[in-house]
This record gives sequence, C-alpha cells and structure tokens, in this order.
Amino acid sequence: MTDNDARVKIVSEKTLSDGWTRLSNYELDYMDRNGETHRLHREIYHRTPAACILLHDPKRGMVVLVKQFRLPAYLSGEPGWMIEVPAGLLDEDHPEDAIRREAMEETGYRLRDVRHLFKALTSPGSVTELVHFFYAPIDLADRINGGGGLAEEHEDIEVVELLLDEAVAMIESGEICDAKTIMLLQWAVINRTAISG
Repeated sequence: MTDNDARVKIVSEKTLSDGWTRLSNYELDYMDRNGETHRLHREIYHRTPAACILLHDPKRGMVVLVKQFRLPAYLSGEPGWMIEVPAGLLDEDHPEDAIRREAMEETGYRLRDVRHLFKALTSPGSVTELVHFFYAPIDLADRINGGGGLAEEHEDIEVVELLLDEAVAMIESGEICDAKTIMLLQWAVINRTAISG
C-alpha cells in the first residue's frame, strides 16, 4: 500500500445495474492533500480489459479500419457509424491472443507480427476498462476472409482501407472521433519512418 492508497477508504458499494456491464454506486472517504477527509459519491462502470490494434500495410501506405454502429455516439449527436481500429474485449484471453482473434473476426486479416505499444484507461473518471494498444504490419496476402464480425453476435462491420494521411485528415474533419483510433493513428504518424519498411 502506498501513502496515496491510505488516503482512500471505500465505505460502501451498491450495484445499480448488472446487465451488459455492471454499474456501481460507491461511497468513499477521501483525504485531500491538506489532510481533510471528505465523503464522496461516485458511479463506476465495471468494464473488462480490452485490446485494439492498428493494422498497417507499409507497401501500400494503407491502414485497415472498421466501421460499425455505436449507440452512445448516435445518442451524443455524433455519427452513429464510427470508423475505428479493430478492437474487442479480452474475454479472459491474453491481450495479444484476444487482438489476433478480433482482427481476424472484424477484418479477415491473419496477423503475423504483433507489437504491444502501451495500455491506457480511456475514461478513468467513470470506467474501469483498461485498453491494450497494438500494432501489426500486414499485406494483402494476410487477408484470408472478408471479416465483418460474428453473425451470432449480430455484428455488422464494414472493413475500411485508407491511406494513413487520409485517416489522419479524417481526425481533423471529425469523421474519426474514436479516442483509441486517434491515439493509434497519431502513434503511426510519430513513428512513420520506423513503420514504413
């Protein structure tokens, strides 16, 4: 336990909903930097870990993304069909195994070399989900089926291939507004020389 851990005491937790994800209401005693303790109330979504990946064809200068419907985006007034990097929950798998599975299901690409880049909490104020970020070089020979997601999960995923610069321009235009996708595209721009082959 660190000194900072001693500043937080969970007083109670109450499950508010336990459907697609669990929502809890917490009461905690939090000691601020001045030594004063405050009773705080927070609602937290418990999400299992996830993984995402940037598939990049260095020969063609292309990135392989996916487009699918996202209800929260739609309800927020953003485009409901979002362009994103392939991603999915770990489902108790190792992060690399999970992202290999998700890339195949969503895009039809079999991955050879997979590189773990970093991990991040994308909404740490209210969601526990920890996302593992990956990169993989691909070429057309790696595409062994059409992708599109799993029919039994009613996934309706369109595979989108774009030049890296096109994808980056779509961040500025607002056509790409998914945080994990923006992070991986920016990583690719920063590392363009190293990944260009």
